[in-house]
Amino acid sequence: MGTERREEMRGRLVLGTAALGRPAYMTLGHAGDFPEGRTPEAMERHAHAIFDAAYAVGLRALDTARSYGRGEAFVRSWLDARGLQPGAVRVSSKWGYRYVGGWQLEADKHEVKDHSLAALRAQLQESRDTLGPYLGLYQIHSATKESGVLDDEAVLDELARARDEGLQIGLSTSGPAQAEIVRRALRIRRGGTPLFRAVQSTWNLLERSSEEALREAHEAGCTVLLKEVFANGRLSPRGDAATGTAGTTARELGVGLDVLAVAAALAQPFADSVVLGSATIDQLHSHLAGTELHLPPDVLERLGVVREDAFAYWQRRASIPWS
Repeated sequence: MGTERREEMRGRLVLGTAALGRPAYMTLGHAGDFPEGRTPEAMERHAHAIFDAAYAVGLRALDTARSYGRGEAFVRSWLDARGLQPGAVRVSSKWGYRYVGGWQLEADKHEVKDHSLAALRAQLQESRDTLGPYLGLYQIHSATKESGVLDDEAVLDELARARDEGLQIGLSTSGPAQAEIVRRALRIRRGGTPLFRAVQSTWNLLERSSEEALREAHEAGCTVLLKEVFANGRLSPRGDAATGTAGTTARELGVGLDVLAVAAALAQPFADSVVLGSATIDQLHSHLAGTELHLPPDVLERLGVVREDAFAYWQRRASIPWS
């Protein structure tokens, strides 16, 4: 692969911080990713090291959230420590969940959902206070039918005010009704223009129920980000999918299953960006190999049989423990 092509592909990658800003997360094998310990200080050093490694190989986007423990703070302290100016790295964050885990590995609850107007106002101010001029994209965290956030006119008006003040507004989606939520968001307008200009949805080889809606979003000019491309570790060498068709295909290609997962996500024509959940530098380097793997149409077609029923997929995801 030529240098120009490599840079282009890596420019589409976003480093997520869900596993880096708090001590516990629901990824298979997460407990073994922090041998130096999981105190706030140790995890900040760990996060900075991964941010450095990502920046060194051309990644220029970080995604975080209010509920990722100290994720926003770790991003800002790294940007300040490296003397990077606003715009040098694209920074996105999310509101709608609060971290309540108290930095405990076995907390009764790690996060609580709240899509109220009061939560938006409070968390938007917190994000602005922490990230300042670096914050570019602000997203509803996991918009669902059940929360009713896309039907709350006061919340939508408040988001429009934030847009008019210079923020790009987006949303992330989760659950078996992702496609419905994406299409609902595309119809929402404020001031004669679409309110949501970015959508971050779960898409991976196992969960593909949102892809037609994401294609519609992409064609409408909305930035599409694919998240959870490793299915919380299931699409990695230590996950259960390693023994199925996806794992067999990866072995035939001579790559790890995580590499195949990244390459498959990047191959989707509606995907503007792919969010990596790399929790270690070794994982990051492995994931980057996906940018150099070209998947021919016949391989992509064969991987179509890997997909699961959306409801079954999300039930399985809900059973993954935090560790």
